[in-house]
Amino acid sequence: MGIARIAVTGSTGLIGAALVRSLRADGHEVVRLVRRPARAGDEVEWDPRRRHVDTAGLAGCDAVVHLAGAGVGERRWTEAYKKEIRDSRVLGTAAIAEAVASLDVPPKVLLCGSALGYYGDTGSRAVDETAPAGDGFLPSVCVEWEAAAGPAEEAGIRVAYARTGLVVAREGGAWGRLFPLFRAGLGGRLGNGGQYWSFIALHDEVAALRHILDTEALSGPVNLTAPEPVTNREVTAAMGRVLRRPALLPVPAAALRVALGDFAEDVLGSQRVLPARLLDSGFRFAFPTIDTAIAAAA
Repeated sequence: MGIARIAVTGSTGLIGAALVRSLRADGHEVVRLVRRPARAGDEVEWDPRRRHVDTAGLAGCDAVVHLAGAGVGERRWTEAYKKEIRDSRVLGTAAIAEAVASLDVPPKVLLCGSALGYYGDTGSRAVDETAPAGDGFLPSVCVEWEAAAGPAEEAGIRVAYARTGLVVAREGGAWGRLFPLFRAGLGGRLGNGGQYWSFIALHDEVAALRHILDTEALSGPVNLTAPEPVTNREVTAAMGRVLRRPALLPVPAAALRVALGDFAEDVLGSQRVLPARLLDSGFRFAFPTIDTAIAAAA
């Protein structure tokens, strides 16, 4: 799209902040949705729990990118925090979808964040966007999360779901925790190391989000993950190789379960997910391999 007015939720998060920087660098007008009274001209107040959005601030937006949600790996998965993970995504998406559907002139596209957690544990089996939802907590959250955007689809807005993998970045997310450990020589495989990790460099994540915004043929689920998922053992070797540090200290599965609770099953699970629709639409990765993705982040 040409120079556009684009609203973004989750603009202070790892992905959202990088996306806002990229859009503004290219001259786009970015409106940030904030969960407090707006204090600046580029802010719009919203309250996902009350499903409230100041729709006046969305007027004239060509696109809305919805990335807000409680961090999956930020805290131990108690029942209360699992509810927060679900509510922050489902209620927030419903609020945004209802808001854009109510506008006299709605945006052309609503791009909603989602996750590869949709597929559950795929083992060594490679899956793409045609695969059904898996079983368990995260798949059920992702199904509800995406379904909450229904009002926007019913209003005729193009809706896409960015099912994002593990983002390789030193600023935050899972890799934000790995980099300091490996730099200190304390890194190692998790569990048996045979589980697949579907990763994506932060640069490619932002580029893929923008590609979806610009590509009218893309709606529905789009996997945002590098073309070749790798095992945790391969990740460990690559981290040691790129950072030139030993990676010899494995973390037993039992210790992860004690430390992380239910979230350990997600860390130990295997997701071998392919970006079929992204590649078919002409997108090209700048950092397609685990070594290049780590080097770009380091």
